[in-house]
Amino acid sequence: MLPPPPRHFRPRASAAAASWGVGAAVATATAAASAAAAPCRLWRRGPWPSSAAGRGSPAASASWRIRWCCTRWGRAASSSTSSRTGASSSQVVPTPTPAPARATAHPDPSPPAGTEKTRGVQAMAISPDRRYLAAAETAGDQPVLTVYDLSSVPARRRRTLSATELPERVAVALAFSPDCQYLAAATAPPEGHLTYWLWEKQRLMAAVRLEAPGSSVCQVSFSPQDNAQVCFTGNGFFKLFKYSEGTLKQMNLEKGMPQNYLCHTWLSEEEVICGTDTGKLILFETGDLLWETSVEYRKPHRELEKDATTTEYERFSVCSSVDNSSQQDSLPQISAIAAYSKGFACSSSPGIVLLFEKTRGKELYKESQEIWLPKDRFSNDPEKSGRQNIICICFSPSEETMVVNTHKNQLYVFTMFTTDFMKERIAYFKYLTFPLHSASITGLDICVWKSILATCSLDRSVRIWNYQTNTLELYKEYREEAHTVSLHPTGLFCLVGFSDKLRFISLLYEDMHVFKELAVMNCRECSFSSRGHLFAAVNGNVIEIYSSITFQNINNLKGHSGKIHSVKWSADDTKFISCDTHGAVYEWNLSTGERETDCVLKSCRYSSIDLSSDAKVIFAVGSDQTLKEISESSIQHEVPAFGVVYTAVAVSHSGHMVFVGTSLGTIRAMKYPLPLTADFNEYQAHAGAVTKMSITNDDQFLLTASEDGSIFIWKVYEKGGEVVKWQKEAEYAEEVLIMRSDIKEKSQAMLDLQIRVKELQTENYYQLSLKDMYYNEKIKELEDNFTQEISSLKTKHQNLQAEKENQERQHQLQVSELMNKQAREMQKLESDSNQKLLMENEKYQELDEKSQKMQEEYEKQLHSLEESKSKAVKELTEYYEEKLNEKSVLLKETEEDMRRQFRAHEEIEKQIYEDEDQEIMEIKIKYEQQLWEEKESNMQLKGEIGVMNKRLNSLQKELKERNRYIAEIKLAQQKLQHFIKSLEDDILSLKKEIQERTNTVQDKEKHIYDLKKKNQELEKCRFVLDHRIVELKKLIEARGNDIKIMKKQIYEMEGELERFHKESTQLKLNITQLQQKLKATDNEMHRERQKKHNMEALLKRFKADLHNCAGFIQEPQKLKNGIRELYTKYVQESDLEEIEIAQKDLQPECMRQREYLERNLAALKKKLVKNQETHRGAYMHIMQENMSLIKEINDLRQELKAALTQLRHLKSTLKLTKKREAIQDIAPRSEPLPSPAVLRLNAEKENEKIIEMQQLEIQYLRNQIQEKGQSTPVEPLLAGNLPELNLEGSHKTQQQ
Repeated sequence: MLPPPPRHFRPRASAAAASWGVGAAVATATAAASAAAAPCRLWRRGPWPSSAAGRGSPAASASWRIRWCCTRWGRAASSSTSSRTGASSSQVVPTPTPAPARATAHPDPSPPAGTEKTRGVQAMAISPDRRYLAAAETAGDQPVLTVYDLSSVPARRRRTLSATELPERVAVALAFSPDCQYLAAATAPPEGHLTYWLWEKQRLMAAVRLEAPGSSVCQVSFSPQDNAQVCFTGNGFFKLFKYSEGTLKQMNLEKGMPQNYLCHTWLSEEEVICGTDTGKLILFETGDLLWETSVEYRKPHRELEKDATTTEYERFSVCSSVDNSSQQDSLPQISAIAAYSKGFACSSSPGIVLLFEKTRGKELYKESQEIWLPKDRFSNDPEKSGRQNIICICFSPSEETMVVNTHKNQLYVFTMFTTDFMKERIAYFKYLTFPLHSASITGLDICVWKSILATCSLDRSVRIWNYQTNTLELYKEYREEAHTVSLHPTGLFCLVGFSDKLRFISLLYEDMHVFKELAVMNCRECSFSSRGHLFAAVNGNVIEIYSSITFQNINNLKGHSGKIHSVKWSADDTKFISCDTHGAVYEWNLSTGERETDCVLKSCRYSSIDLSSDAKVIFAVGSDQTLKEISESSIQHEVPAFGVVYTAVAVSHSGHMVFVGTSLGTIRAMKYPLPLTADFNEYQAHAGAVTKMSITNDDQFLLTASEDGSIFIWKVYEKGGEVVKWQKEAEYAEEVLIMRSDIKEKSQAMLDLQIRVKELQTENYYQLSLKDMYYNEKIKELEDNFTQEISSLKTKHQNLQAEKENQERQHQLQVSELMNKQAREMQKLESDSNQKLLMENEKYQELDEKSQKMQEEYEKQLHSLEESKSKAVKELTEYYEEKLNEKSVLLKETEEDMRRQFRAHEEIEKQIYEDEDQEIMEIKIKYEQQLWEEKESNMQLKGEIGVMNKRLNSLQKELKERNRYIAEIKLAQQKLQHFIKSLEDDILSLKKEIQERTNTVQDKEKHIYDLKKKNQELEKCRFVLDHRIVELKKLIEARGNDIKIMKKQIYEMEGELERFHKESTQLKLNITQLQQKLKATDNEMHRERQKKHNMEALLKRFKADLHNCAGFIQEPQKLKNGIRELYTKYVQESDLEEIEIAQKDLQPECMRQREYLERNLAALKKKLVKNQETHRGAYMHIMQENMSLIKEINDLRQELKAALTQLRHLKSTLKLTKKREAIQDIAPRSEPLPSPAVLRLNAEKENEKIIEMQQLEIQYLRNQIQEKGQSTPVEPLLAGNLPELNLEGSHKTQQQ
């Protein structure tokens, strides 16, 4: 049984909605994963778990199963490895978690399985329709280029591309064509190749060899509108190729000095912009240089201010070596570039993205905005945290958001503003979720009282996560690397082992406070006891036991000869186990400090151990590729790893399952007792070796950490899909530590902010009154201008009316003359036409007499022919019955063919539905944006033009009435002319009809014979068509059920859309609040600068006066008087006191006011969230009622259509039965009739009418079948649009 596909992880606390699946083809897999705009996409590399022992394996009946909790914290996997699978009792499948709404039309595809024995993914590319994924790998020693189908669930391998005529080298850049039919792959120089594939047919269409100096980053891409154009850039080359006649022909000629092109993107069908390592942006049009500009190295504005305020001494005291290094760092280079509808975005310096928009001047593109990475206030060096190199930029399909990926594997998001007036010159990114680990994770531990886990990494950070809410609760960076971490059972304290000391840290509400430092150098392992009263710390080869209350060293456990890699406490704290790199596993007695039991295997370097719940069995893994079960000082059982090194082990508290992590990043689940064969399930998650594993006390979550910097949370389920039940439900504590000084500061800040709010209210009131005065004056000026315009328009209106009256008089005279002429012509035409009609009437009477005589003669001939025809009909019926039997056999064969074709049609139809849904969503997003922009522009134009339209409407109405009157007269004249022409045409048509009737009388005999034959054939066809219609009804019912299922899915997607809109409104509110804060800080800065300028002016004056006083040095009396004057002029006691008081009160007041405002904002946000939750239920209830009413209306419409179709069929059957009864009444009469010739003529006419009715009915049925056949392959069948055919009446008439 294969698991369902994994979902994207989206943390609940994240404000950024990952609503779009952005894809970009980049050189490395980490960049591609970040370009997918999902912070924690589960890139799994191995195949899905399968049973090696088969379905009949006894392990398949075990009662445990693991599911993915859809949670990953850390870097995206950048390589893929093979995995061995076994028939164990556990399976890893994803579990949906509550998350922000997504605007997607399809469920997330499962991650594709990599190639076996692969050494990593070198390049990836996603097709423009997000349906296919291409990956370049190295399996063994051979390169592999694979295309996966992401639309199927689970994702499957679609094609594997290879060519014997090419050298075996791995592709470093891939790209799909706009229609997803072709794939371009490039290998790195020197001796690089560009290959052009028709990948569906696994055909190499063309290949080009490229020789370039050295190896560098290459990029390949298709033109957005042309499948045949390919761009290939790298160090020293920019080449445009076009595919034609089986070869790739170069379109451009390289001119000038060669550049090192780091990246490029297409701006249009002919324009390509490239970025170089010297900070140049070069725009090419059809391969020729069109525009070039250089981007300067940018520094954050805070750094610029610091540079400006440095003294001369500081400038010249810097060493020359530092200057050289800073010059190298300050060289700009375009590391990433991406295009969007208005222009493009590029990164020229660390931590910045520049937006360029198209202009109409000489400068084709102009810089419009700077977007900086934010500084991390928890970082050890906040300046460096905002100076990360951006390696990838991508936009969402709707261009509402931009996501960037940095070299430290962090993801940032920025919301794009659609209007220019909302833009700011300088803006800042936000974390897509929260800051992630950027290096290998060295420590992981969980807590008993709280649902939190602690991790530490070589990136010098310690983080506290919540594995139930999927959020980062605390985070702090230190100056030293952290090697190990352990959480106290209460969750209020933690131990962190650094390279210099072991620190006992208090976990506060918003910070980590170092409470105690212990002199344990280079501590690699530490652990709190189960009850928390003791903790162990590894100091070299010695394990030191401390009291967590008094911090006294209680005992030292000596005896290990190698480095200690893992320690473990028993549940009751009576036993303590440790292992080292020399193959020793010891069990210690804490009271005496001596070993109780030991097990030594020198050939193995142990890396991890764990204890069973009863502390009788030790599970250990190490370098010898086995899992060992140790008890009573000996190895009782060994499980081989089958070519993989085990790095971590964890045992469930129930004792039924054992989980093992490997060096390839896979996790294996085994049942206990341990199996001898490959009886386990293996799941791929991490891209590096698993370093730490731990399972929660209730056995519901398994936590794993890896060298790739990622953390996975796995949820454990029973075999039936139910959550593992514990004896008692876990109740977690909610207490938090906080410093008393923090409480005092926050309370004082609240008071200061209240005072500040009152002052701001008075200022706002005064500014509003000033604005009212200003706008009232503007209104008066506008009223005066409009009155002048109205008077001028009135004079124009009077002049136009006078001209209108003159034109009306002239028009009336012309109309009267035309009417008189027309009356005269009509009289002449009437007299001529009357004479012609009399002549034609006489001719018609003569021809009528001749036709009657001819009819009598033909009736006699028809009677003789009927007798001969009856004999021939009998012979034909026997002949056609034989043919019917033959065709019935053929019909059965055709039915089987139809079934096969129908299955193929269903598969094609599914693919068409999926493609249509994706196209509809993309078109919908585009047109919604266009509508919103056009509505805004229309509202502005309506306000300006509305007044002028009202004045012009009155004049236009009068002109329209005059034009209508003229048009009516012209129409009347044309009608009379047409009437005269029609009379002449009628006369000619009457002559033609007389000639045609003579011909039809001769041909009627032939028609009667042919019609009778056709009647018999049509009856047979109708029987076949009735059978087909019944089959089509069954198909319609089945498709109606599919349509209902699709409607339910659409309803769920609409609910997700509503959630997304609500979150977007919340984000807009946050943005406005932050903008207000920025404005307030800007005003304060301006005031301070003015004060600074005033003080500088005072200083200049004081210096000038001092210079004057210095001239009286030899005259003491004058010097004394001058100093007194300076004192009286510049020094006042009150000023000094005010300055001292102001300097003391300014800084704390500002801090208090800011904190108070932030508190108020947080409270308002909580109220907003509560109000939204209360109203959500009411909205859902109303939506459900509306849906039920719409369904009832649709059902009633369907019933009406069915009733109407039944009425039509009943009427047709009634007419047929009446006509047949009339024929039967006439046929059996044996009495002599007074006029036999006339009766025969009536019977023939009735037969002709019956045949015509049957032909019409058959044609109607054929049209319905053709319409159904045309509608099925293109559009989904709706039950409400298809009428129900009731053919019972037609069957009854056939039986009669």
